[in-house]
Amino acid sequence: MQHLVASGDLRQVARGVVDEVSVERLIAVRGGSHVRAWSEATAWGAVAILSGAEADWMGERQRSRLRARLRTLSAVELVERARGRAVVTRYRAHSSAGKYLVAAVVYPVNVAGRLGLAETSAIDGYLAVDGIAAVVSRHGLIRDDAGRVTLRATTMDLDIVRDLCERSVLVAALDLAESLDVRERRAGLAALDGVLEGWRG
Repeated sequence: MQHLVASGDLRQVARGVVDEVSVERLIAVRGGSHVRAWSEATAWGAVAILSGAEADWMGERQRSRLRARLRTLSAVELVERARGRAVVTRYRAHSSAGKYLVAAVVYPVNVAGRLGLAETSAIDGYLAVDGIAAVVSRHGLIRDDAGRVTLRATTMDLDIVRDLCERSVLVAALDLAESLDVRERRAGLAALDGVLEGWRG
């Protein structure tokens, strides 16, 4: 269990005690599998390839191997493999902080409309690893694994992340497929199935 706490997959709230919601999220993403996640660069490379982008931060041989792997993956397996694209932390925030937080992160727009879900007040977006502490401090965010603010810290260039968010529903679908909400997870997995089928032709 300690290696899961150290990696951030589980959150320890006291000595020998882990947060129940973090356990539920781990099960939602990984099920009973122990397959290692891709590195951050590979995970974003997979997103890029499936979105029709170049993934030019990877070598040609790496991209070729990744394309071959993507031809065999299910939606559930893709979620599990691609979880390394960012370090995910959830928070509580004052209701007035919402509009400022939205401006601080990169996120797929109109997710609800594109995936047939109801609009919510939840905030879910990507930001640079070295910028997360300032955002948390500035907006008085409180760590809460059941919180409505999800910050996904990544070292990937945010201009690339923004482009990938705009190209297709893939990033939004991966994010939703990690949700504990059954409808959101189902919608995310269904969208991923569609992306994979479309890409494979």
